[in-house]
Amino acid sequence: MTKWQELMLRVPNVPDISVPDGKDESENQTVTEWGQKPQFAFPPKDHVSIMNSLRMVDFERGVKTHGFRGYFLTGDGAELSWALWNYARAFFSKKNFTPIVAPSIVKKPFFYGTGHLPNEAEDLFKTQDDDYLSGTAEVPMMAYHSDEVLNANELPKRYLAFSTCFRREAGSYGKDTKGLIRVHEFFKFEQLIISIASHEDSVKFHEEINRNYEEFLESLKLPYRRLLICSGDLGTAKVKQYDTEIWFPSQNAYREGSSASYYHDFQTRRFNIRYKDGDKNRYCYSLNSTAVATPRIIAAIVENYQHEDGSVKIPEVLTTFMGKEVITRG
Repeated sequence: MTKWQELMLRVPNVPDISVPDGKDESENQTVTEWGQKPQFAFPPKDHVSIMNSLRMVDFERGVKTHGFRGYFLTGDGAELSWALWNYARAFFSKKNFTPIVAPSIVKKPFFYGTGHLPNEAEDLFKTQDDDYLSGTAEVPMMAYHSDEVLNANELPKRYLAFSTCFRREAGSYGKDTKGLIRVHEFFKFEQLIISIASHEDSVKFHEEINRNYEEFLESLKLPYRRLLICSGDLGTAKVKQYDTEIWFPSQNAYREGSSASYYHDFQTRRFNIRYKDGDKNRYCYSLNSTAVATPRIIAAIVENYQHEDGSVKIPEVLTTFMGKEVITRG
């Protein structure tokens, strides 16, 4: 690839008129807040100490096995992860998505297609075959329909994709060095929509998939806020983005749980995904949003549902999948 080709790949998308101007994340705008933040009669503990005490996680052996940011989910930690996956399957099955399990090893050109390369090269794991490990099912799911011409009556394509995800967290030196908020390997359900070339549809679907995630949090009774991402913090490929952040009592702060974005035809042109519109072939539009990512949301649940005696209440919607109402040290 020549220098000029790489420079062209760095040219950003055109932000929507509703995206606020701003230089960086400090100028993102809070759109809404939801939920009652838990009030404790004791100093709330962080998820690391709680989960260690309940034998839900083993960081020591995780670091021994994987290295920095390594972890094992053990006992009820593993059970809670599986409960969340199964609940997510049940929850999102009502949202008219096609379920799919996506690969994590993806060919290099597709990372250029989504816009993760060249700008995010430092955050990607690379194989000896010059392939990359994906940090989101967005990449393989966009590759799924690459170089295809779809029929307009097939659209929108709506997928709920599950995959193992990998991120080097190269840009987070010194941040969240302990615990489950930033890890190299995690698991995620991703909502992805491929639609006709309609800005109105993109706006509608963007609100829908972001709202899906918020409803998921509401069903878990986890307090959150939605941020509208400003121009200076907006990724290269994106027209508009919301981040939904979950409340972490031990930090007295919100932390990111989901990102929802739409791209118009920025990605589909690179992937050559088109549809027949009468006698013409037109490029589709694409959108995506997190459905649920583990283990980060486990950390949020543990902190928000902690008791003074060190036990953790299970959110009501998860008790059927967990087979219990409270996690205690057995």
